[in-house]
Amino acid sequence: MTKPFVRPDVAALLALIDAAERPPMHTLDAPEARAGSNAARALMEVDQGELAVVRDFNIPGPAGPIGARLFDASATREAGDLIVYYHGGGFVIGDLDSHGPLCADLSRMMELPVVSVDYRLAPEHPFPAGPDAAIAAARWLAAYSGEIGRAAKRLVVMGDSAGANLALLAAIDLRDEPAAVPVAAQGLIYPVTGPVAMGGSGADFAEGYFLTRPLMDWFDGHYAPRLGDWRHETHLRGYAGLPPTAIITASLDPLRDQGRALAAALAIEGIETSYLEAQGNIHGFATMRRLVPSAHRDIERHCEALKMLLGDGREES
Repeated sequence: MTKPFVRPDVAALLALIDAAERPPMHTLDAPEARAGSNAARALMEVDQGELAVVRDFNIPGPAGPIGARLFDASATREAGDLIVYYHGGGFVIGDLDSHGPLCADLSRMMELPVVSVDYRLAPEHPFPAGPDAAIAAARWLAAYSGEIGRAAKRLVVMGDSAGANLALLAAIDLRDEPAAVPVAAQGLIYPVTGPVAMGGSGADFAEGYFLTRPLMDWFDGHYAPRLGDWRHETHLRGYAGLPPTAIITASLDPLRDQGRALAAALAIEGIETSYLEAQGNIHGFATMRRLVPSAHRDIERHCEALKMLLGDGREES
């Protein structure tokens, strides 16, 4: 493979990670990995900043309450669109705090309220606990979001990496068994849609670009997904009839080809689809914007595409 283009700020971050000589995440247990990831993210991600509303609440779930956090740049809202956000982290790490700055900026950029869902994590809660909680949260918000002061007429499901997988699962499930309000669009940031291939981007960027093959294997070992289950291999229930979808990938990401393939599959089904690729960027850029400032524009472009897909039917807030 010809040496790929790497943005200067991305190259600087990769050099910083190499120089740190910290134990790789895949050599740690889950609690250690979460602590290390949260510490690193605090250095890599921008501050959340002031927002009119940041409020925690619980959603009833199949195995107990599901934590959630409302982010809104406006103090009050009329009924309209509501973003349901699922954080990334390989189904093992990540939480409401780790993606707080991103969710706050999504509210600002999309001019919509955002509910971040704190779904259950592996290995304490292996597959399919996360998907089941994610779908239950979307269904509850479709019916009862008025209880948090943000009555939804439509949902917009969003997520990054593992969270983009959960957003896609929620859209599929609510397509097949409609909820109280529909899913109007999906916004998927470097999504994972199933097992990562050993070839293509899964091989080209499996070392040296932040998300490594050993780390992906470590995530899978904790999550323990089942082959043949649509909640792991999302194509098994089909993509026909899904809502308009905006996808953004990173060119240096082992998951890149999954995002490309998903965009192509959606387009073949006649679904209005926007595909963007952040050239020279790596997996995880959405929560690395302090040290990769160019990634902020990538998120802005993704939001612009998603707003375009919501189109004239976009509910006014």
